[in-house]
Parts: sequence; structure tokens; C-alpha cells
Amino acid sequence: MQKSTLSPAAAARNPQPSLSTFLNEDFLLHTEASKRLYHGYAKGLPIIDYHCHLSPEAIAQNQNFANLTSIWLAGDHYKWRALRTLGIDEKYITGNATDEEKFLKWAGAVPYTVRNPLYHWTHMELHNPFGVDELLTELNAPEVYAHCNQLLQQPEFTPQGLLTHFGVEMVGTTDDPTDDLAFHRQISENGFKTEVRPSFRPDKVLNLAGGNAFRDYIRLLASVTGAEIFNLDSLLEALENRVNYFHAHGCRISDHGLTSLPLGQKSVQQLNKVFTDVLQGDDKEAAQYHDAFGRFLLVELARMYYQKGWVQQFHVGAIRNNNHRMLQVNGPDTGYDSIGDYPQIQAMASFFNQLEQENCLTKTIIYNLNPADNAAFATMIGNFQGGGIKGKMQFGSAWWFLDNLDGMKQQMDALSSMGLISCFVGMLTDSRSFLSYSRHEYFRRLLCNLLGEDMERGLLPMDLPWMGKMVQDICYYNAKNYFPS
Repeated sequence: MQKSTLSPAAAARNPQPSLSTFLNEDFLLHTEASKRLYHGYAKGLPIIDYHCHLSPEAIAQNQNFANLTSIWLAGDHYKWRALRTLGIDEKYITGNATDEEKFLKWAGAVPYTVRNPLYHWTHMELHNPFGVDELLTELNAPEVYAHCNQLLQQPEFTPQGLLTHFGVEMVGTTDDPTDDLAFHRQISENGFKTEVRPSFRPDKVLNLAGGNAFRDYIRLLASVTGAEIFNLDSLLEALENRVNYFHAHGCRISDHGLTSLPLGQKSVQQLNKVFTDVLQGDDKEAAQYHDAFGRFLLVELARMYYQKGWVQQFHVGAIRNNNHRMLQVNGPDTGYDSIGDYPQIQAMASFFNQLEQENCLTKTIIYNLNPADNAAFATMIGNFQGGGIKGKMQFGSAWWFLDNLDGMKQQMDALSSMGLISCFVGMLTDSRSFLSYSRHEYFRRLLCNLLGEDMERGLLPMDLPWMGKMVQDICYYNAKNYFPS
């Protein structure tokens, strides 16, 4: 892909510090061993992005983006939170300002994001793929915007072009069980080299206390499967129908976004009665049975995943939609979520133990959002390893508020100290942006620096071929071998 820089005339009008002052080829690599690990082993490896929120429709249609705002700012609640913190009016964030006005506000904000990962990500994403080699400020923002918009109209800057440019071998999207997966079929039939696979995300079916929204969802699920849902047995039949459908369309991964794994348990007869009451509009016991209903369904789903040989993922710990006034204005997923403080470990142990007792615990990745729980997560996976599977249980990469240098280091330190980082399946984007693949580079540089510094300090052997092989495993090969084809 062509990497252009700003014109000499534009640079002369608004001279800015060069990125090479800090974001150069040895960015984050503080020792000679770190540099040799990254440049000799990690750099250039393909990417397996096994969990993200990219749009299958955008990939299938493969249209050029209208401008830099549409690909870079739209839907990015990381940036939205920063803009609000700086006192920028909501008009320029989610409101009716023009795309160029929104970009200019973001450009003016960027210098004030120092020490937030947004500062690094912003400049990494402008440099690759757009070739911008200046620090972004309000002074050079118009030229940067025009430069990137021009490149975005080239064929190499479509969704498929960008995935190819970044060397993405596999994408795991996040898909509701009611999705017909038409765009996944279209992508597959068109012969795009990057595998774009659906992931089964049944969160809405667990929300027994969701009132009319829950009933509407059950009706939608029934419509998609072509069979009435009137009790627990018919609900499980509908879910199995969709698991089979997803499997036939290449799905091999499930995902669940939860505050915590539910711990409550009730008899099937009790749950069936409450579920049928809820379907008929009676919610008086829904909240009381909510956790037990979620636990029951998750266990049943986990049994299905095991039978299919899928990998199951659990993202736990977020407290969502905290600002109810702005939820009414902007809706969910607009920057009003944060790290929750939920008990995690007892329910997790109980859930995995039940599946292990039945010999139906499939490969599992658990993602932690509260760094206070890192050690507990790192030790929990060790309780359920085995079955002749390398790294069957995974402490997943630092995510959301933790996919920064400190958060990723803390996750890897806990995993290294209490498990085996050599078995780690590495980084994912968890992003809605086609420019977020810089996060894989960010992770790889940090990993190489951690190992390289230990080698220089004498904590690890100065054996570059061996340590380089481990780097390559963590960055690519472990994931390639872990996820079923």
C-alpha cells in the first residue's frame, strides 16, 4: 500500500515535530535484545484477530469510506470520552456537526491525551497506513484531513484493502444468534483471502428481567427458527438450531459479555414456570430468578459448544450505561461504561467445575476488566487445564480500559508468574475500527520489550532463537493452533 506524506508546501506552512522523535522503528524497545526480538521475529507476522466488532456488512460491501471521520471517529467511544473530558460540546462528538468539524475538534484534543493510549494509537494509525509522519495538532489538522481523505478513495483503503494491508489472516466478528450471516456468506463466496468468521454472542437471551425487550427478542428468535418458543425446552431447541446454523457458516467461537458468571441455581421446574410467566407478560419473579436462569442457559450453551468443538469466551467485569440521562440521548455503547467491582471467582469456579464434572468443558478464554482480579484469573485457569490440549484455559489479553501499556503488562506479568505465558494466544483488537490493527503492533512491541529486558538483566537466557520462537508463538502460532478450522 502506498504510504504518502504531507506535501512539502503543507509542511512548510505548519511545521510540526516529526513522529520519529519518539515513534520510530524502535518505539517501546528499550534494549538491544528487545529490538532483535521485535524486528527479527515479531514484526510482519500475520494477525489472527479472533475477537472484534468489525461490521461484516462493511467488509462484504467493501466500499470506500467517505472521509477520515467516518472510519476513525464514528463509534469510537474511547475518543468520545476524551473529548467530553476536555469540555468539547456533544455537538462535535455524537451531534450534528460536520465530519470535518468533528475531526478538527479531535485533532485539537490529541496533544492533551499524552500518557493515554489514545496518544500512541492516534499517531500509529495515522502513520500506518496513511504515511503521516507529523504529530497531529490543530495547526496541521486541515492538511492531514485532506491527505487522508484523498487516500481513502483509493482501492487499497477499502475495508478489504485495509485488512489485507495489515496482514489479517482471520477476523472473528461478534454476531447475535438471530443474524442470518448473509454478509459472511457473501464474503466467503467472493473469495476474499482473509477469513471472516462469525462468533455466537447470545447475551440478549440471558436477560430474563429485561421486560418487553426480552419478550421481543424471544419472539424474534422464534421467528428466525420457525418454531414457537413457549417453555425452556423449546427455547433450548431454538438455541441449538442457531448453534447448528452458525457452525454450518464457519462459526467456531462463542462470546459472552457479562458482569460476572451467574452463580444462582434453581430447579428446572421453577425456571420453566418463571420463564413461561415472563413470556405471558408476568415479570414479578423475573429479577429473583434472573441469575439462575442465566446460569442454566449458559451451562446448556456450554454443553453445545463442547459438542461442536468451539472455543468459548467470557468478557466479564464492565458496569454499563452508568449515565442514564445520556443513555436516553445517545443510547448504549457511547462511552458511559466503566470498570465494575463485582465478585467473580466463586461463580467462575462453580461454573467451570460443573462443566468439568460432566467432562464437557471446552476451550475457554476469560477476560478480566478489573486489574485487582488479575492474579485470581491467572490462577483460576490452572485449575481446569488438561485433556491433552495446550493452553486449554486462557487468561485473555487485557481488554477495553486495560489494553494500554500498564494494563497489558500487568496481565502478562500475572500470567507469567502464575501460569505459562508461552501458551498465551495473544492480542485481539476488540474494536469497531479497521484502523485498530496498530494495537497488535503495540502489543508485540511491548511483549518483545518485556522479554528483552529480562534477557538483558539475566533473568532469561540470551538465547534469541528460543525466545524468538516464543514471541512468534504468542503473537501468532498459538492462536493459529488454538482456534478450530
